[in-house]
Amino acid sequence: MPFINQLQHWAAARPHRPAVVVGTESLDFAALRDGAAGMGHGDRTLTIIDRHASTALAVEFCAAVAGGGVAAVLESTWPAALRASIAAQASSWAMTLPTPVPSDMGFFDGPPDSTFLLGLSSGTSGLPKAFTRSRESWRASFVHSVDYFGLAEGCITLAPGPMAASMNLYALGEAIHSGTTFVALPSFSPDAALAAIMHHAVTRLVLVPSVLGLLARRGLESGRGPGSLTSIVCAGSALPDTILEQARRWAPNARIDFYYGASELGFVAATRGTEPADAAPRTDSTTVESWGAPAAGRAFPGAELAVLGPTGALLGLEEIGSVYVRSPYVSNGYAWGDDGLSFSAATSGNQDAVQRSGQWFTVHDQGYLRGDGVLHLVGRAQDMVITSGSNVYPQQVEQALEGHPADGTVVVTGIADPIRGQRLVAGLVAGTLPMDDFLRACRERAARLPAHQRPTLYFALSRSPLSAGGKPSRTLLREWITAKGAHAQRIY
Repeated sequence: MPFINQLQHWAAARPHRPAVVVGTESLDFAALRDGAAGMGHGDRTLTIIDRHASTALAVEFCAAVAGGGVAAVLESTWPAALRASIAAQASSWAMTLPTPVPSDMGFFDGPPDSTFLLGLSSGTSGLPKAFTRSRESWRASFVHSVDYFGLAEGCITLAPGPMAASMNLYALGEAIHSGTTFVALPSFSPDAALAAIMHHAVTRLVLVPSVLGLLARRGLESGRGPGSLTSIVCAGSALPDTILEQARRWAPNARIDFYYGASELGFVAATRGTEPADAAPRTDSTTVESWGAPAAGRAFPGAELAVLGPTGALLGLEEIGSVYVRSPYVSNGYAWGDDGLSFSAATSGNQDAVQRSGQWFTVHDQGYLRGDGVLHLVGRAQDMVITSGSNVYPQQVEQALEGHPADGTVVVTGIADPIRGQRLVAGLVAGTLPMDDFLRACRERAARLPAHQRPTLYFALSRSPLSAGGKPSRTLLREWITAKGAHAQRIY
């Protein structure tokens, strides 16, 4: 199961408790159960859900995954042509699936090992990759995440990002599983999120770091506090210390948890709010330079971690390599778009190297383990910039260039260069500092870095280059720079 049997349970035990709230719309558990059961999607192989954030989306999602059904939820902000292409590809993929047998139909959870979700990677252009998940992968995740993040009776979760995003769909399922309330926004703005926090007495936030920064900054500027908020769960990209400090000033009584994972892997590692950021300096020769790589935390309950080198050898403590995980939370792999670079399993040789049974998986994030079991992330292998033969991780440079979170945001990437191979460039989004002052501050900080880690070009950005899920998109930044349009204006 993922959560349909639990929905049946809570519809009987807590029929009038709000289950899903989106804007002015609200459904209690009984209404959510009755609405989804009445749609009768359990006899379909695949249901493609293409609608704006609403309680109707939640109803259709529950209906689609009942029995042996599979759901694909499209992001409503993607262009219509892209959504149509995804729908066509998904329909073709569904033709390869077996027809559900009568015993797998109806409004209940289907077989644990059966597929229930066709997930989509976020992107800005081109057909996104699609991965599939078994019901058991979410069920196993719920068992641990509800306990780890402290979802208790009375919990009200706000996920202010798009409902179609993987982490927000999971938050919806997690709330249904635990019999608590899920709140979403018809459309995002910091003011709308702050208003929802107060109006619905939200106790828990689930969001990406960039959105947390926007909320905390706006809350401090406008004098609007966190209300009943006691828990903040952040994921999707590294949580900068500057945003963490800002969030703690805005919501001093809320526990801030961070977890590292991926749509394809599920939960990998996590840091509880009571633990320090713990970004220990690196000085050995396996690191690019001495710097504090952000801590992702220790292995999430039920998961095991290993770091492997390019040849598949198990690396020692504080040696940088690809982060692998073994857990019941991992997806089934790709339905389409598998290029072997984003998600892959360890080969039999790699498994021998770690000297453990079972299969290990990676999305090729780079990191290292310390003796205390804490995983530190350096960056994604696909984000790494190779300039004049030196490896540079953009995240490292961004951390070095950014000062106070209110000053502005830095996004670093590489663009093609005939001499260097790639040239390191930085995009700046000014905050409270005027752009000229922000640029000057960034260049002063860059001067303290090794030469190959200093951006050679700076661009003023019209807005932060974010994916549909609210994560920084270096691909989008490169597209803006290449287009030479209004989104990225060269300033140095």
